Amino acid sequence: MNVFMAILIPLIFLLTFLYAARKKVKLFDCFTQGVTGAIPLIVSIFPYIVAVSMLSAVFTASGLETWLTQCLSPVFNACGVPTQIAPLLLVKPLSGSGSIAVLSDILQTYGVDSYIARCACVAYGSSETIFYIGAVYFAGLQRKKFTLTLWICVGCYLFSVVVCCLLCRFM
Repeated sequence: MNVFMAILIPLIFLLTFLYAARKKVKLFDCFTQGVTGAIPLIVSIFPYIVAVSMLSAVFTASGLETWLTQCLSPVFNACGVPTQIAPLLLVKPLSGSGSIAVLSDILQTYGVDSYIARCACVAYGSSETIFYIGAVYFAGLQRKKFTLTLWICVGCYLFSVVVCCLLCRFM
């Protein structure tokens, strides 16, 4: 499989360049034009990314994450979600790298073949950093009200976690 991927990716680039040469497309000019258009987007998105990153670090460092985990554990338990993955469920919408660290801790503590680890892996893999992606997408829009969208995303995220833990019981 690794040999196949090592050949496939350069082959895709080669075929793209050959197709562009056949169509007489100036590749370097197209590339620089795309980069020029990306710079204003990056400048407009940067404050949102910094804010989400900073809030994620403050959320973890302040102890709010631990307090929320303790408060929400009975709710998670009642929904069939293992309380041991509550820290992952709270960090994932905020930080991708922070959630990888929490997932790694869960796998080391409970083992990779445990029910808790399966739930954590499926919940991690089936979700996204909601606040980060929301900040990136809504930064380019003129209309900045995304509160309803945020609540829908968080609700769907929590519903998906409950369903994934239910499905993991049968695996």
